[in-house]
Amino acid sequence: MATDCIPQLTLKFHQKMKPVVARFDAEHASTDGGGLLLKALDERLTLTEDLAACLPDRRDPRKVQHELRDRLRQRVFGLACGYEDGHDAARLADDPMHKLAVGRDPLTGAALASQPTLSRFENAAGPRALYRMGWTLAATVIAQHRHRLKGRARRITIDLDPTDDPTHGQQELAFFNGHYDSWCSRPLVATLTFNDEAEPYLVAVVLRPGNSPAKHGAFGLLRTLLRRLRRAFPGTPLRVRVDGGFAGNDWLDCLDAERVEYVVGLASNPRLERRAGRLLGEAYGLSKYSGRTEHVYGETLYAAQSWLHRRRVLIKAEVVRLPGRDPTCNPRFVVTNLADAPATVYAIYCQRGEMENRLKELHHGLALDRTSCSQFWANQFRVLLTAAAYVLLQALRQQAHGTDCARAQVSTLRERLLKMAVWVECSVRRIVLHLPRTAPWGTTWQRVAVAVGAVPG
Repeated sequence: MATDCIPQLTLKFHQKMKPVVARFDAEHASTDGGGLLLKALDERLTLTEDLAACLPDRRDPRKVQHELRDRLRQRVFGLACGYEDGHDAARLADDPMHKLAVGRDPLTGAALASQPTLSRFENAAGPRALYRMGWTLAATVIAQHRHRLKGRARRITIDLDPTDDPTHGQQELAFFNGHYDSWCSRPLVATLTFNDEAEPYLVAVVLRPGNSPAKHGAFGLLRTLLRRLRRAFPGTPLRVRVDGGFAGNDWLDCLDAERVEYVVGLASNPRLERRAGRLLGEAYGLSKYSGRTEHVYGETLYAAQSWLHRRRVLIKAEVVRLPGRDPTCNPRFVVTNLADAPATVYAIYCQRGEMENRLKELHHGLALDRTSCSQFWANQFRVLLTAAAYVLLQALRQQAHGTDCARAQVSTLRERLLKMAVWVECSVRRIVLHLPRTAPWGTTWQRVAVAVGAVPG
């Protein structure tokens, strides 16, 4: 436990005001009082329980001080509360709310695992256990939404997108990637969007070498997701939406064979640009007349040399006008098997922007790129822990429907609902959490607590 170097501070203001003394001496208090909501959600989803069951434990039971489940919960809840590193364990080992989240008595329970113990824990997982954990995470997410939607959905959209994970040391399988201009790993992230909902839900994250092409590992991931979704939502149309890195013949043939709807971005080339020429001319004329950016939609049947047959390609012919600059032609192309109007299909493709927002949350809100272990599988384990924390936070945001936190980002959710001062009191019959009466988001917190199972009164 950290040594108290400055037990008391005194601040003096203007003469008429008494000196203000600050002491770090409040026992049984925490700044993460809202973490109780995450524990309630985890109890519903049994997420950490199921993930811990995937990990083998070869230790002597007589000498075990910290169960696998406790250490996994410690890391997942710590990540959700903003503590990205295992180093934070030294300061949080005796935090009553973190002990309560793990399942220990907040006052008399044993201290949580130390940083060296957590480091050994992260480096002990092997590829088979991590594979089981990945699919357990996906199964939990699918089961959660199957229960929420009562097994019925009008359509489910699968988004796949690679992202970068910059490395700054001697991490295994970290390579230089010219697209990102850095040494990195390249995780592949998959999300599910149900019906016409705005938010896509994280379902899988796979860490890959830094020089991996976009499609590396995507075939197996997609096929397994499709199989599980068809079992959970029989008869529901499935749609796949990806960017131009997936536009090869092998990928398109796979989508055709799986009999799914697809919308795939297509990189520009001289043949496609020639076919877009007439539409660009039309857009240029409209732009010249209006003085604004204009776009015109069209379509063509097209087959690249590697394709076995022609496919429907939609064209967005756009002429961009910015103040003080010459107009610029910006044609965009999408290959699809949807029969809707070109403008409608392109709007569906543009909804991938929500996937980009999820990636930003994972990076900036939960430090997905904090993969500083030297071993590749340890870093994959960290990625899965981050994914588990994000699944809990997305479930929390879902329960905040109808409040000011319904569309809040992860960092805002943490600030409003998790980072609440609390004093913990225990009696023989119950544990009482004393939260500030003037908490700015106290009303929202109470509504979310009721939504996750709390009983008023």
